[in-house]
Amino acid sequence: MNSTTLRWVLGGLLVTALVSLAVFTLRTSAVKFTTPYQAVLLTNGSVYFGHLNGYGTSHPVLTDVYYVTSQANSETKQVTNALIKRGKELHEPDRMYLNPNQIVFVESVGANSKVAQLIAQSSH
Repeated sequence: MNSTTLRWVLGGLLVTALVSLAVFTLRTSAVKFTTPYQAVLLTNGSVYFGHLNGYGTSHPVLTDVYYVTSQANSETKQVTNALIKRGKELHEPDRMYLNPNQIVFVESVGANSKVAQLIAQSSH
C-alpha cells in the first residue's frame, strides 16, 4: 500500500470515529427544557406532567408529577377533569424513573397554559 492510500484509509477511519463519537454524545446527552414543566406521553397512553430530567439519556426521571383524571356525572353525562399530584397514593412516590423506550413524546407545558395554572394553584 502506498503512502497516499494509507493516508486516505487513516483519514476515513478518523472521520468514522468522529462521527460515531458525535452520534453517541447526542444519544447520551440530556435535553434541556426552557419551561419548568413538561408533558410526557407514554406508550400505554398515560400522560404525566412534571420536571423531566435526563431526557435523551437511558435514565429519564420525572419529579413533581401530576396527572389528569376524568369523571363523568351519571345524571348529566358531563365530564369533569381534575389535575392530581402524585404522592398521595399508598406507596407515596416522589418521582418516576421512566423507561426511555416507553416515551412517545415530550412537550413543554406553556407558562400560561391551564395545566401550569392548575399546578401553581395546587402549590399554594
